[in-house]
Amino acid sequence: MLVKKQITVLGATGSIGQSTLALVRQNLRQFSVQALVAGENYQALATLAREFHPKIIGIHDESKYSDLRNLVSDLECDVVAGEQACTDIATIPVNLVVAGISGLAGLPSVMAAVCSGQTIAIANKESLVSAGAVLTQKADEFGAHILPIDSEHSAVFQCWGGWKGHQAKYVKNDKTVEISHICLTASGGPFLTLPIPEFLSITPEAAVKHPNWNMGQKISVDSATMMNKGLEVIEAHWLFGLDSRHIDVLVHPQQAIHGMVYFRDGSIIAQLGGTDMRTPISYAMAWPDRLDWGAEPLDLAAISDLTFEAVDSERFPCFTLARQALEVGGVASAVLNAANEVAVNAFLQGKIAFTGIAATVEATLAAGLEGDLATIDAVFAIDQSARRQALNLVAKGSVFKN
Repeated sequence: MLVKKQITVLGATGSIGQSTLALVRQNLRQFSVQALVAGENYQALATLAREFHPKIIGIHDESKYSDLRNLVSDLECDVVAGEQACTDIATIPVNLVVAGISGLAGLPSVMAAVCSGQTIAIANKESLVSAGAVLTQKADEFGAHILPIDSEHSAVFQCWGGWKGHQAKYVKNDKTVEISHICLTASGGPFLTLPIPEFLSITPEAAVKHPNWNMGQKISVDSATMMNKGLEVIEAHWLFGLDSRHIDVLVHPQQAIHGMVYFRDGSIIAQLGGTDMRTPISYAMAWPDRLDWGAEPLDLAAISDLTFEAVDSERFPCFTLARQALEVGGVASAVLNAANEVAVNAFLQGKIAFTGIAATVEATLAAGLEGDLATIDAVFAIDQSARRQALNLVAKGSVFKN
């Protein structure tokens, strides 16, 4: 008799949550939904509760509690509201917690799941970038299992059978010595061939038009600056236990290959696939098996050419800043992440130029903010300090404007 995997979805109404639930919808014999959590979209959450019949749902925005409760009053489903109540949901034992809440707001629930020894499919890059040290330390302490959902990290996960993430929680079998390095790929974004002198006049409308993926505004801008890939290098450091020297990035505009593992015997194993997030999500959901969800096969004949090139640091200074933050260590990655969020938001609001994103991040890093990352409270403290510093720079930084 097939035993269903029980799943909790954090960020159920967002893009990762919706893709996860689409896979559940197609495979109801294999998966059941235990809990759903959303930010403020109580109507969409209520609709999902009616479809998937979870035992509990949570809404972060406490002001939406009554409206949500009224919409699901006829269901046998507990309803909670507020950050702490939603964080507590992540501790309810299930087979898989899908962490799809974006931004540092997702950190408390990720930490709660880790400290409960859960298996977590993580799409929340900010948690690993800003709090990777404490998260991975707690994962080891409590026997939690972190599986990547980002397509590039999933590619490494799929290619590197010796990575400790492929082993059972209680097996310590780190085979880092068998590899030379890993490689993440990047599309290069919409400005890969745009003359650099024209970067000053890039508009928000142009920056959010990603050539391959359908993404939100912030992550689209991060792709355009290649900060997104820099953040992924930091993620890879914490996920796979590799230092910066063993994490490479190549620009690969076709985005057919998502990641590669270079072994010391000269072999290179690559993962290829389409640009549909359901592929990496399905791998985490079904692991150690694979899920047949009707994915459209990649047509390599139609793609014809696969090209690669090194990252141009002059064109993508944000990528270089992220690399440097990882190498510096300490609070640098947390400062980088916070400053970048402020800068991207300022750019989208027309307060700074596209080139001002890197300038704001660099100046915030140069401020020499101090702190530690030993606890969640400490992570949030340095995050807030960095945001204040970046906001001050934006407020008086006419040099960053068009």
